[in-house]
Amino acid sequence: ILVSQFLFSMSKARNINCEPAKSLNDFKQLALLGEGAYSAVYKVLRLADREIYALKKVKLPSLSDKEKQNALNEVRLLASIRHEFIVSYKEAFFDDKTRCLCIVTEYADSGDLFQAITKAQKAKTHIPENDVWRYIYGMLHGLKALHDMRILHRDLKCANVFLSMIG
Repeated sequence: ILVSQFLFSMSKARNINCEPAKSLNDFKQLALLGEGAYSAVYKVLRLADREIYALKKVKLPSLSDKEKQNALNEVRLLASIRHEFIVSYKEAFFDDKTRCLCIVTEYADSGDLFQAITKAQKAKTHIPENDVWRYIYGMLHGLKALHDMRILHRDLKCANVFLSMIG
């Protein structure tokens, strides 16, 4: 199985213990985290439990039928994976108002590895060696977990390695 959207996490997963969201009205949008051709990711507050999550809005009307099916398959796959070094899936729903597939995952409160590298470069410093080894350890264990499930990550890059102070 080829997958492009799995993101590695350096944090322990949390669980949602309330009713699943039914629309974007169940969330307060706090910040835009990133944007691509077919989707945007936001930092959101889930009103039911007052927790912070990442919410990816996939613009389905702009996708072909095959791309829509791939997006749904990816959600099913992500929902089936539980690993401490892979961003944890929380829930997904279709928002009728925006015609978007919304995927809710854990939020990485320390950004991503690309941001950490850029920050170190601008400060003319280095990422501490202990942190580098911790990141490599987490990435390799997350990648091994995917490979053990016969899932191939197709988009390995620093921007897909999320960092968190949690755990």
